[in-house]
Amino acid sequence: MPRIVLLLLCCLGASLSTACQAPTRPNVVLIIGDDQAWTDFGFMGHPEIRTPNLDRLAEGGVLFSRAYVPTSLCRPSLASIVTGQYPHQHRITSNDPPKGTDRQEMLRHIDRAETLPDRLHRAGYRSFQTGKWWEGSYERGGFDGGMTHGDPSRGGRHGDEGLKIGREGLAPIASFLNRDDDRPFFLWYAPFLPHTPHNPPERLLKKYRADGRPEPIAKYMAMCEWFDETCGELLTLLEETGQRENTLVLFITDNGWINRPDASRYAPRSKRSPYEGGVRAPMIVSWPGHVSPRIDTALASSIDIAPTVLRAAGLVPPRELPGIDLLAMAEEPAQRDTIFGEIFTHDAVDLDDPAASLLYRWCIRGRWKLIVPTSPDEPIELFDVIADPTELRDLAAEHPDVVRDLAAALDRWWTVERT
Repeated sequence: MPRIVLLLLCCLGASLSTACQAPTRPNVVLIIGDDQAWTDFGFMGHPEIRTPNLDRLAEGGVLFSRAYVPTSLCRPSLASIVTGQYPHQHRITSNDPPKGTDRQEMLRHIDRAETLPDRLHRAGYRSFQTGKWWEGSYERGGFDGGMTHGDPSRGGRHGDEGLKIGREGLAPIASFLNRDDDRPFFLWYAPFLPHTPHNPPERLLKKYRADGRPEPIAKYMAMCEWFDETCGELLTLLEETGQRENTLVLFITDNGWINRPDASRYAPRSKRSPYEGGVRAPMIVSWPGHVSPRIDTALASSIDIAPTVLRAAGLVPPRELPGIDLLAMAEEPAQRDTIFGEIFTHDAVDLDDPAASLLYRWCIRGRWKLIVPTSPDEPIELFDVIADPTELRDLAAEHPDVVRDLAAALDRWWTVERT
C-alpha cells in the first residue's frame, strides 16, 4: 500500500496521531478594566501608580500603546467588544433607555447580535461571564455560564452579582477553570474596578496618601493598584491550573477616566467625551510562544478584539466585522491607516436610530485627530495628538486640508448630517 494512503488512513482512524491532529486552539481570557485613564499604568509610564501584574503582561506580549475604544461610555463600549461592531452597527448606543421606556426593550439588539461567545460556542468553546454586563442575563450574550442574572426586580442593570468579582475574590473563576472539561474556553473578566465606589483596602490607600494630594485622587490611584492585584490573581490561577501557556490573554479598558480632585467623579474631557481622556485605551495581547513581545504604535481599536480572537481560534471572521486581526498587524502594518469612533447620549433618544442619540463622530489618522460634533453650535476640532496628547490646541483653522480629508473619511465610514 502506498505510503500516502497509509498516512491518510492513519489520520482518518479513531486513534489520530499527534502529527495528524489540528493545532490546539487557545483558551481566551479577556480582561476589561473599568474607568481608568490611558496614562495610569506602569507600562504607560505613570511614575506612581503601581500595576506590576499588567506590566508583566505587557512585557511578555504586544502592547498597543495607541489603542482606542470607539465610544467612551461603558455599555456601548462593552457591546462593541463582544460583537466586534461599532455602536451604530449593533445599535447599543447608550447606558439607559429613553425616559419611561421599559429597560427590557433595550435588550433586543443583543438578542439579534452574533457575539464572540456565540461564534466560539459553534467552534466547540465553552464560555463564562463575570463582572460588568449590561445585556440582561449572561445567556443573552451567548455565554454558557456566568454571574449576571439581569433581572431588574433583583437589581439587574449592569452586572448585579457579576460586579462582586475581583472586589470579593475570584472564586467563580477558579471554579470555572478547575472544571473537568477538555474544551477550550473563553472567559470574560470585566470587574467593577477601578470604577467607583472608590473604596480601596486601607493597606493600598495609605501608599498613595501624600501631602498636597487630594483624598479622591489617592483613592482612585489605590483602586488602580487593587484592580491590578486581581489581574495578577487571575493570571496565577491560569498558571496553577496549567493553562497559561495555551491561553491568549487580551487586556483593555472600557473607557478613560480623569478623576476630579474634589470628588470621586470623572472630570470633563474624559469619560463620555471624544477626547483622548475618554477614548484612548492601551491594549495588550499576550500568547506565550505565539506573540513576540514588543511595543506597537500602530493605531488599534477594541473592535479588533473579535477578529483577533476568531482568527486565533481557527475561524474566519465574517465580513460584517470591520476590525482587523491584531496578531497580523506586524506582518501587514499598512492594512489600516485610520480609526473611527462615535459618542452618544447617556440615555438613548431612540432605541433603533443611532443617529438620534449621536453627539460626536471622531477619527484619527497618523498624528491627526478630527472631532465632528452633531450640533452646528459646536466647532469642528483638529488636534495633533502626538505633539499635544492632552488636546489643548485646536488646529482646525490652520489645517483646513486635513480637516477636509478626515471629514470625508468620516462620511465614508458613517454619513450623518449635522443638524
